[in-house]
Amino acid sequence: MLNQDIIREATRLTRSGQLVEATALLQRMLRGEEERGATAPTTRHPAPAAGIEPPTIEAKANAREMRRPRRTARPQVDLANSIHGLGRGALRRAPPSVADIVPDGARFVEGVYANAAGSRAYRLFIPSGYHGQAIPLVIMLHGCTQSPEDFAAGTRMNFIAEEQTCFVAYPEQRTEANQAKCWNWFRPADQQRDRGEPSLIAGITRQIMRDYSVNPERVYVAGLSAGAAAAAVMGSTYGDLYAAIAIHSGLACGAASDLPSALMAMKQGGGPEAMPGDGPPVPTIVFHGDRDTTVHSKNGTRIVRQSLGESRTKAKVHRGRVPGGHAYTRTVHADSGGRGILEHWEIHGAGHAWSGGSPAGSYTDPDGPDATREMLRFFLEHSLQQRRN
Repeated sequence: MLNQDIIREATRLTRSGQLVEATALLQRMLRGEEERGATAPTTRHPAPAAGIEPPTIEAKANAREMRRPRRTARPQVDLANSIHGLGRGALRRAPPSVADIVPDGARFVEGVYANAAGSRAYRLFIPSGYHGQAIPLVIMLHGCTQSPEDFAAGTRMNFIAEEQTCFVAYPEQRTEANQAKCWNWFRPADQQRDRGEPSLIAGITRQIMRDYSVNPERVYVAGLSAGAAAAAVMGSTYGDLYAAIAIHSGLACGAASDLPSALMAMKQGGGPEAMPGDGPPVPTIVFHGDRDTTVHSKNGTRIVRQSLGESRTKAKVHRGRVPGGHAYTRTVHADSGGRGILEHWEIHGAGHAWSGGSPAGSYTDPDGPDATREMLRFFLEHSLQQRRN
């Protein structure tokens, strides 16, 4: 069966509700492509067993993506299982300690937001230096199977935000919305302003802005994997709310519209070349490992092209290496005024994991450049007012 025939059949199965069968068919096709063109051995994964809850979409972690044994934060997980939370590696992890999540003197409080699309809980980091003054806010969108606590521990964003006196909010995906707790970035209903999950994430953002003293010019959104793809959606649909976005191991807005196209985009890269809408591009920083076999690094390049659109920029390339860790290539695109509006960090030898993260959380790679610190540095270089000028 030719690939186009396989895709048509997978689409038919998806529309008829046979998602397990559609996923298995696409996986067999993609494995076949790897075996025909691969330069390194690939890992085979079994098709989902009959009766398993149908998959939604997201993360496998195969042998090429694993950290060295002494620093591995995640066990190997089958694609079909981890897509829908059936790979139990994440569930067996001991929860991170408070010391791994919140620095001394700061707070990590709970909140809930609801609208016509549903409700989502969230955790909010309040730095010890907050005393009612207007400070920046960062929204952090976790990956599949993760929780706000896990994501906070792995990224250590709260510790960097404590240094810079910023709020950090962690919306939590509900298992009722996605059994693997993935943000549903690939569904058309969750790619639009004032609908679905974008309306919930924006609603959480605005509720925090009402409840606390937030600098409205300095509100940002970041994510990992499925959360990164959701962050790309937020940048596309709420460019008037977020001054900049950060996408780690994610996909471009509009990269997929259903399960078959999502699997194809994850494997091969996908999405439109230009961001919809008028006005200047939303400043964006992208991190992606070039050994990521869950979300292909071509997706990082596609995000860059989409974010820049027709904008004319001057690119400058920097190369470096973390002592004892990964080499990286950092490409900075500057506007006509010389301000960097887009950064693309390609991390050589890294897989599907948060660069420079802590082993206290899942999906982390301590040997990479510090994505958390670089994201916050990039964020604080940008404001909505700058884009209006």
